[in-house]
Amino acid sequence: METNITYYIALLVLIIIGFVVVKKVASCLLKSIFTIVLLAIAVAIYYFYLR
Repeated sequence: METNITYYIALLVLIIIGFVVVKKVASCLLKSIFTIVLLAIAVAIYYFYLR
């Protein structure tokens, strides 16, 4: 159970960092790429550790 909490916390930190970076980035293309990368990381964490 502790490992699931750890991965949820890691995912939450990724989301918070993502919002901060996206607010600072001006280009729409970079925002799209960054969002896709974050989603891919979140899906990988879910698939490999929380499933």
